[in-house]
Amino acid sequence: MPTQTAGPAVREGRGTATVVAVVAAAVVVAAAAVTGYLVLGGDGDDSARPPAPSSSAPVADEARADEARADEARTDVGEQPTVRGWRTVTNPRTGIVFDVPPEWSLKPASWATFVADDGDPEETPLVGFSAPAMLKEKWCVFDADLDGSSDESWLAAAGSRAERDARTPQEAARDNASLWVYGGYTQPDKAKVNKGEAEPYTTASGITGTVATASSTGVEPGGKCDTDGKATAFAFKSPEGDIVSWTFVGAKGVGEEVPDRVVRKVLSTVRLAGG
Repeated sequence: MPTQTAGPAVREGRGTATVVAVVAAAVVVAAAAVTGYLVLGGDGDDSARPPAPSSSAPVADEARADEARADEARTDVGEQPTVRGWRTVTNPRTGIVFDVPPEWSLKPASWATFVADDGDPEETPLVGFSAPAMLKEKWCVFDADLDGSSDESWLAAAGSRAERDARTPQEAARDNASLWVYGGYTQPDKAKVNKGEAEPYTTASGITGTVATASSTGVEPGGKCDTDGKATAFAFKSPEGDIVSWTFVGAKGVGEEVPDRVVRKVLSTVRLAGG
């Protein structure tokens, strides 16, 4: 199946682009503030590419079908929430599990979102995550290019990824937080990104790593959905010695902003699948 997009990668104002999510081999426009077409983390890169033609027996076709079904599986199956009444998110590519409040929506394991530079025609990812949970996917609706087709911006999202290029958890946490804020909210102005210090952190399940935050100040509302943003990233080494991370990103300074205490409560639930 060829890779297809459901709409153009339009932009409205500063730092706002469309979110594109991978579902099997199709690329689907999902929300605004970030753009993407590649599953990031674990072995996800392969599922972002169209399946290669094959003349092999039905065994190969069946294997691909099984993989597609796994990608489409709900990410809240198999793990119980540690916070009563919340929903569990599992990323089979990273093995990371976390809980979110019940009003958040959960995406399939094949769903990915990332930020790219506005001036990059190739839309090379700056940073991203897969198997996310999203809050208020249609929080802001706009028609950037006035073509009669609406684009949707979510209020907040959280997900996880493998850190193949990071040298340390500290580097991964700092880069994730600042790149999400820059790519999603302030670009092309890096000076509006306020980077917090990277600090040691241990989750409720005992995972020790590094947490870093970033936020923006002074983003001018050039478009209907332009706001300041904030991000919290937690990175650590898996039992196999690989660096992996969890990140929250969302709008800042708006009436429905996710409070920092809620972000920290979600972060505290980060754990590995199967305990």
